[in-house]
This record gives sequence, C-alpha cells and structure tokens, in this order.
Amino acid sequence: MDETAFRAARGEINRLPCIFEKPLLARDAVCSLALNQAIAERVTVACSSPVARAHCAALLGLLRENAGFALKLRAHPLALLPHAQAMKIQSGGLRGLMQALDPDAPSADVQRLVRTAIERPGGLEGLPWPTIVRAIGQWQGRRRGTVKP
Repeated sequence: MDETAFRAARGEINRLPCIFEKPLLARDAVCSLALNQAIAERVTVACSSPVARAHCAALLGLLRENAGFALKLRAHPLALLPHAQAMKIQSGGLRGLMQALDPDAPSADVQRLVRTAIERPGGLEGLPWPTIVRAIGQWQGRRRGTVKP
C-alpha cells in the first residue's frame, strides 16, 4: 500500500487518532482508551474518548512548547516534526510526567497520567516542567535491531 493510499484509508477508518500513537506503538506507554486498528499491514491507534483526546492534545502542545528551547526547535509550534524528535517529546514527556506524578508506576499509562495532571492544583500548566523537560532531553530511542519485550 503506498503512503497516499494509507493516509486516505487511515483518515476514513480512524476518525479519532490517538495523540500519543508513537509511544504506544513503540511500547513506551500504554493507554486504557487506545484501540488498535489494522490497515493493510500497518497498525494505527484510535482514541475511544473525544474528551480524553482533547486533554492529550493540550498536554502535547505544552510538552512541545516547554521542550522547544531544550531541543532547539525553531519551527512553528504546530509544524510537523521529524519522527525522532516527535518520539523524544512524546515518550520522554510521558516518562517525565510519570517521574513527576507517579514514579512507582510500572509503565507510563497515558490516560491515568493525563487525568492525574489535570486534577492537580494548577492543572496541566502547573506541572513541574523542569523535571519533565529534563526527561525529554535524556530520552533515547532504541537502537536499530533491538526489540522491546
């Protein structure tokens, strides 16, 4: 399946794509609201809750905004990022959020972390951003040829 056909099919099948699809597919995080959908040989992740998806989108916007200087992002905040930078912001951001809010958790559960962050005094804007940005900067993807269990 070529890329154009995949994107068209994905748009028709997955009307509510997961904001944190990359870390979920890489097994860097889990989410109780994620629904995996197969399109040809590929897998895409949908969100089962429009409200939760909006909360995740707000968090991702804040992650990009706060990590922009540390990652030397000069692009517009809504511009598409290369895959490695998107993974660094998403996976590193979720890891930093987990370190700040629930360091004893076995894995980053997106839904639980976002809900906990929203319910805190100060909400998403009041998160400990230095801790989260540090985790983003320290996050490294896996090397080619290694597989996560």
